[in-house]
Formats: sequence, C-alpha cells, structure tokens
Amino acid sequence: MSAKHAFSRRTFLSLSAAVAASAAAWPALRPARPVRGSILEPGMTATHSFCEICFWKCGIDVWKNAEGRVVQITGQAGHPLSNGRLCPRGTGGMGQLYDPDRIRQPMLRRGDTWQTVSWDEALGFTAERMQALKARHGAESMATITHGTGAGFIRHLMQAYGASTFSAPSYAQCRGPRDVAFELTFGAGAGSPEITDIENATFMVFLGTHLGENMHNTQVQEFARAVGRGTELVVVDPRFSVAAGKARYWLPIKPGTDLALLLAWMRLLLDEGTYNKPFVERHCVGLEPLRAALTPYTPEWAYTQTGIDPAVIREIGRKLGMHGPTALIHPGRRTNWYGDDTQRVRAVAILNALLGNWGHRGGFFSGHRINLGKVATPPYPPTRKALDALARRHWPLADEIPTQFLRDHTLAGDDPAIKGWMVYGTDLLNNIPDKDKTIATLKSLELLVVIDVLPIELTGWADVVLPEATYLERYDDLHAPTWKVPYVALRQPVVEPLYDSKPAWWMARQLGRRLGLDAWFPWNDVEEYLQARLRTAGLSLAELRRDGTHVQQAPPPYTDAPRFNTPSGKVELFSTRLKALGFDPVPVFTPPSEAPPGFFRLLIGRAPVHSFGRTTNNRVLGELMPENVLWVNAIAAREFGLAPGQAVRLVNQDGVRSRPIKVKVTERIRPDCVYMVHGFGRDTEKMAFANGRGTADNDLLTRVHTDPIMGATSTNTNFVTIERKASA
Repeated sequence: MSAKHAFSRRTFLSLSAAVAASAAAWPALRPARPVRGSILEPGMTATHSFCEICFWKCGIDVWKNAEGRVVQITGQAGHPLSNGRLCPRGTGGMGQLYDPDRIRQPMLRRGDTWQTVSWDEALGFTAERMQALKARHGAESMATITHGTGAGFIRHLMQAYGASTFSAPSYAQCRGPRDVAFELTFGAGAGSPEITDIENATFMVFLGTHLGENMHNTQVQEFARAVGRGTELVVVDPRFSVAAGKARYWLPIKPGTDLALLLAWMRLLLDEGTYNKPFVERHCVGLEPLRAALTPYTPEWAYTQTGIDPAVIREIGRKLGMHGPTALIHPGRRTNWYGDDTQRVRAVAILNALLGNWGHRGGFFSGHRINLGKVATPPYPPTRKALDALARRHWPLADEIPTQFLRDHTLAGDDPAIKGWMVYGTDLLNNIPDKDKTIATLKSLELLVVIDVLPIELTGWADVVLPEATYLERYDDLHAPTWKVPYVALRQPVVEPLYDSKPAWWMARQLGRRLGLDAWFPWNDVEEYLQARLRTAGLSLAELRRDGTHVQQAPPPYTDAPRFNTPSGKVELFSTRLKALGFDPVPVFTPPSEAPPGFFRLLIGRAPVHSFGRTTNNRVLGELMPENVLWVNAIAAREFGLAPGQAVRLVNQDGVRSRPIKVKVTERIRPDCVYMVHGFGRDTEKMAFANGRGTADNDLLTRVHTDPIMGATSTNTNFVTIERKASA
C-alpha cells in the first residue's frame, strides 16, 4: 500500500476486523450498579470516590464484600466525567491496592543498606536533613517534583518551608506545548479535562490523538456517541490506531509533517473564503499577516512533505469549511513530539479559530466551575524563584520549570544551587530522557526523599522512602474543574491503609510540624480541612461523603461573547508576542530529520489497560497486557526476516541497545516506522510482576530536541534498527 494516499474505511475492510477485535476492549464500559452475572452479590456495599489510576479523575463506586475486601470498581452514575461508566484501567484499581510489592514501611538508607524504620524516625530524619540544607544553602536549595492529586499538600508544605522550585514531567514531557500554544492564541489553555465538545461535533480531526487507547473516559464516551450518530472523523497518524478504525479518512502521514498539512488547510480556508468570517472579523486579529505568511503552503506543496494526495487535502479542507464551528481539530494531550511542538499545536489552535468554534457547541465549550475557598494560613515566605527566571532565559514562555532543566541545573551545581529533591508520585527514571544523566544527578544530591506506593527504580537511589496509601485508602483534596456542569467531587478512603502506609496530607502535616510550620497546618485532620473548603460553597463533607459528587445547575456551556485573555483581547492569529521574542509569529514548517539507511522512526503511545508505567505491576491489568510489543509493518518484517512473536532488540542511532521485545507484524503502520507502548521494561526486582517484561522506550531516547519556546523534550526524534538475535 502506498502511504501517499488517504484511506477510507472501505479500503481497509481486511484491517477493520482486527481493529474491531482490539476496540472491543477499549471502552470496557461498566455498570454503576450490581448486575446479574457480575462478581457483586447482595449485601455488598459501595463507597463513592474518584479514580487515580490515570489523572482524568473519574467518579467511581468501590464495592466491598462482607469481609471488607474491595471486589469491584464501577463508574459513579452521578459524576459528570464517568456518567456511570469506567475504563478498563479504572476497573482494575484494586490491583494497586492489593499489590504484594507495595512499599510497606518507611525506609532509611544506612550506608549501602536499607533499614525499615518508624514514621517518627523517618520524618525526624527528613526534617533534620531539610533544616540542615536550609541552614547551609537556603530553603530554595530544595526542589519538589510531583505528579498526582496528593501533590497539592506536598507543594503547600514546601512553600511554607520557603522552597520555590517546583516541576512536573506532565509539563515538558507531555502537555506543555499544547497549553502554551492555546494560551498564545486564545489566552486560555485547552483544559484538563479538555474543554472539547466531542459529543456535539459534526466533523473531527485527530492528529496523533489515540482515543480508545489513551483512555480518557469522558472523551471516549462522547467519541462513541459522536461516531454512532454519524460524525465524520479524520485520523492523521502514521499508525492505524483504534480511532482510525472509526474514521472516514485515515491519513498515514509522514512523521513530523503534521504542521505542513495544517498550514495547507489554513491556506485553503482563506483562499476559498470558507473560514468563519463573522467570528474572525469580530474576535480575531492578524488575519492579513496570517494570509501573507501562508502563501507558500498549497496542497500540492503539502503533498511533497506529507505524502497526502492534494485532492484529499482539498476534500477534507472543504469539509472543514462546510462544517464550520461544529468542526473540531482535537488539541491532543501528550504533544511533545519533535521539538517544534508549540508551533505545531499553535497551528491547531489557529485552524480552530478560523472555524470559529471557540465557545461554540461542537467546538470548545466555555464551561463552569464551583469556586471553593482556601483554608486561611499565613503568607508563604518570600522567595527569589531564581530557577523559574533562569528557565525563562532559555525558554521565554516556560510557565513551569521543565523537569530535565531542573535535573541538568542540579547536576551542574550552578547558582541557585539545588541540593535536595522531594519527589512525589513521579517515575523520573522512565519519563525524562537521558537516564544516565538523571542517575548522575541522583548520586549528586545531599537529600532525596521519595514518596510512592510502589518500589519503582527511583526508590533505590533515595535517602528516605515514605510509603503512600493508595487512592482507595485516603482522602485527597477536592476536585472541582471547569466542565460542562459545575461540580465538586470527593475522594475518600474505602478501606483503612494497608501496612504502614500514610496519605500525603498526613505526611505533609506531620513533617510540617517537625519543621516548625504549624501555622500553615491549622487543621487537626483532613476532614476538618475539607469541611472548611466546602463551607465556602455552602456544602458539607457529610453530604459529599454520602453522594460522592455535588453537581450544580448551570446554563449551557457555550457563549456568543467569548473573552480572550491575550494582549489584544482577541484571538491572535499572528502573534506579536512571539514576534517580539524572536520567534515566528505564524508557524513555519521545517522538514523533519530523515532516518539513516536501515533505520525506522521510533514512535510511542498508550494502551487502553495501562497508565504509563504506573500500572505495569498491577496484576489485574497486567494479566490483560503483561508486556509491550514492537509494531513492524509487514513489508519491513519480510525485508528483515522477522516473524510474529519473535524476540528482537532495538539499536538506536547512537548505538544504545534495548532489552528484548517481541515483534507484532501488522499492516497498521507505515513501513518506515516502528511503535511501542510506553511504560514497560522495568528494571527492579522489587516489582516482581513487571520486572524485565518488554522494553523501555526511554532507554532509546538519546537524541532529544527541545522546544525553543517553552522547553518540552521530543519523543519522536530517535531512529532504531532491529537486531534479530535478542540474546546477543
């Protein structure tokens, strides 16, 4: 098959059967109440909460048997994100709770050995070392790296301590380019959860968006309803994803050329006058400079870059114009691909603006939220925020510190000196490129505190390890995002914490008191804290414990008078802010690097039953997918002499060799690419189930480009060849 043409579903009837087989698993929608034939029995009880297997935060009902053991997790009917349904990841949450490899007690490093200790000793040690660092180097010498709902309590602790350096891989290694691009264009981000009205769109374009594999439950439900009522879908992806199996068009684009396609669509809308003129005239600035900048980008030119037939580019571009504000170009989530990602996603934002779908039904909704007050505490100590300022010298629009920059700065020992790290729920060795440099940094630290549920590789480098209770065993802060309806949801303990694990709120409060920060923790327990916040909205903790979620009535989440928090107060098609900083005010296409002879571009993605590496040790979910495999096109497999299920090793352009991985021979990927799911290849015997299964893509990411605007690291810029003898 030639990759230069678009493919309709009819063309791929032979593939559709395989896609349907895999798609059967991806919604895995579960009932919110016991049904005949389930493992639930009469007399079982349910507790309302919200999920943490991924960070979508769906409402859940957690069912216990008469012995008090969790036996099933279903979607909470009254929660606006789950609507009574749950993805496969969420249903497997008890696998984390009952994981036999959980960290059971606090641990301290004594020379080259580990010693289990009491919480009093572990927290006393941590407080003593933090006070010593503060005395020698200042409070800002402690950096905090976090991911997850409990992070808010840890961040509060560290701000009260006087630290100012905070980072999360979810920025530079995931959503950062998208957030910055939408802020530049609309003055607002795309949200988390995204403010995309998928359910009501009549025409959608997914560029590398893997709904059905990346299981964002609400979006998958809306996607299923949209497809069911006839919404046309275009999937732009080198791989025939699950979403592509539902599409009218699959465009197997040459990797790294998505921006060329977007620019051609924008020019077509302007040339043919099918853009949303009333919206653009009323709400946008920079139309004529945009038009001038798009002059070179014809569909014929785009064909030379993307391999997509110009007639197909025109056909889809005209359909975008025809559907107008109910057409939606999905913004994506993990958008750190090639190192120029802010500009690529800015093109996505500009194209949506030309369609006039901001604030419109079927586009980007405006949303509502319940505003909850904060618990009164003293102001945080003043800080220099020196590392934030230094990061912005490198990347002017970095609104968070890129995690790899924090690592590199720590290792270099430059001012401001970073001597200690507090790491909460973050798998640094598997999500920041250049693992060897990360390990060298860990060795250089005077203090490394790791808070986690499982003994991930990072814990082996820590000075102190603090075992966190799982999300089924703890309270966390309230969840009240911007959504179609305003709501607030409660996470509450379903069972008592197993072993000697503790929730983040407890750790933060106890450590704060040992650091002399009692004034910043004026509540005796988290229930008192939550009640104080709820009271500001006229709600009670008892009510929320009973119902799980409080939803308020609100008007439809659309507006005819959107507001844009940009310098001009309008949608900025031509960015004067970027121009002033020396960047292209309109995205400019640069061709991607080419693979050396005999090499494939390495692509990575997600699986419907796993959340990154957080779930690969989960026996419930691991039974469904125990390891990742390497997708290889059937033509390439024949040329390399590869058979389905054969174990191979990958060698990247810098000579780095992977662990063994099994081959999946398929026609669902371009011949010049290979693909694997992220999160496997664990290298710790303490995670007995996941250890050694599959291979880690992060080991192979040694050629990394950094987005010059905001600092994201690329994931799709490495090339690999295949060694057939895995044991070599």
